[in-house]
Amino acid sequence: MSVHVVADSPAKLRAISGMLMHEYDVTAEMLGVGAAFSAAMEAVVVSVDLRVLENIATLKARLASLLSAPKRVFVVEQSTRLARAQAYALGATQVLVSPVQPAQLLEKLANKCALPTGATEIPSFGEEVAAEGAACFSAMFQAVMRGSPIDVAKTRRAGNKITDYISEHGLTDWLAIVRLHHEGTYQHCLLVTGVAVDFGLSLGMARRDIDRLHSAAMFHDIGKATIPLAVLDKPGKLDDRERSLIETHPMAGYRMLLGTADIPKEILHAVKHHHEYLDGSGYPDGLSAENISDIVRILTISDIFAALIEQRPYRPTMSRDAAYEILFDMKGKLESPLVDAFRRVAFSR
Repeated sequence: MSVHVVADSPAKLRAISGMLMHEYDVTAEMLGVGAAFSAAMEAVVVSVDLRVLENIATLKARLASLLSAPKRVFVVEQSTRLARAQAYALGATQVLVSPVQPAQLLEKLANKCALPTGATEIPSFGEEVAAEGAACFSAMFQAVMRGSPIDVAKTRRAGNKITDYISEHGLTDWLAIVRLHHEGTYQHCLLVTGVAVDFGLSLGMARRDIDRLHSAAMFHDIGKATIPLAVLDKPGKLDDRERSLIETHPMAGYRMLLGTADIPKEILHAVKHHHEYLDGSGYPDGLSAENISDIVRILTISDIFAALIEQRPYRPTMSRDAAYEILFDMKGKLESPLVDAFRRVAFSR
């Protein structure tokens, strides 16, 4: 595999290149000095201090060439949500925190999920749509952390592109693209949006209703911007305190969006209640069936399914049929006719 290294200091350039040169065909450049790398590059590793605005501007100018590499590993200086969000906004598919160990970097570059059965070759356009969606989630998280307004129009444009892509290419390709090129919260949000859109299409929903559904999916986990990364990305079972903290994100997201122009009440309701169950056992309000809207019922099924089939480094990826069986067994919590209808999404779309 050919790997191109971009760094903002000679020391970083030597260190990263040295970790890779015995395993890969490595080329390297100093940020702002070297020429754009070849479009044939299979991976790029960027070790740049994103606290420096000039570095960010230079990388933005190189964004088109960066996105031509299927794997884009960023090594950031700080283990903060903002640093990770900035890296993803610049096209990262995976993020490591300096100082990075050789084994970590090699693992990231080697990590690749197999295409699901029936998947076609991944179109580069789909990668661009997914990258734009991830950048949109990153921008929303950054806005929350900085206390600045959320760009609702940009979020809707990204959701529309995801809808158009799935309408034309189907869900299987979308799942393969997202799991291959994205990780963590952004992977989950992209998966939920794609699954929800495909569910709406399979139900024959009008485009206006699917637009509302993808908006709800795009916004549904924005409250996770308040959760510490150590809890959000914990590779294992959460303890009671951590679980309680995670369960604050629907209300936190609702409060963040409350009063934001152009976000209707039904979207706010979906953000707040996408973890509610028909039997009243969900959170944050323990709603029962008559108080849970149709859009929430669809979003909840999509959210659970997406969480089950995520690509995670600490456990095997669950198959779509196994994930569906778990949904099917949640009798009384999820609407049975909708779960039955979801079978087409899980198995054949």
